[in-house]
Amino acid sequence: MSIDEIINNIYPLPDSSKDHLKEHIVEVSYSKGTCLMEAQKVVPYIYFIKKGIVRAYASTEDNDITFWFGSEGETVISMKSYVEDKPGYENIEALENCDLYRLETVHLRELFNKDIHIANWGRKFAEKELVKTEGLIISRQFKTALERYKDLMREKAHLLKRVQLGYIASYLGITQVSLSRIRAEIK
Repeated sequence: MSIDEIINNIYPLPDSSKDHLKEHIVEVSYSKGTCLMEAQKVVPYIYFIKKGIVRAYASTEDNDITFWFGSEGETVISMKSYVEDKPGYENIEALENCDLYRLETVHLRELFNKDIHIANWGRKFAEKELVKTEGLIISRQFKTALERYKDLMREKAHLLKRVQLGYIASYLGITQVSLSRIRAEIK
């Protein structure tokens, strides 16, 4: 997905504002398994996924708990680092070789002060991230694993072909054995 499409999906900008924003965006590539963001560290970047899949997870003593997947066109961000300049909670790992667009948050903040259109774009960006997070929380609290799996099939079916079942089970909050039962039940 092109950076123009990603920017416009967040909030359309006038060409001059978009050009100013794009001056601060660079393309980067990471290999499968690379940790893009580490918990307990301030992350000075926002990424937009051109190609590939990433997962966000938190580590416990016993295992890693996956709580989000990102794919083409989506944003990869540690909101705590972005908003408060404080260490984030999550680790974010490339599950495939990834091509990303990287934007330093310090440059974005400078642009917010110079261009009202980019400031409004940033507001819409934060609002969309909030709504996405709210949806994840509500889903986890009020839906069964079967309902969450069906949502995943409907909204992000491509992940089921590209992501290890262990990560999907973790995302759903169940074991791989339970995921196998759910998959068998649906077939």
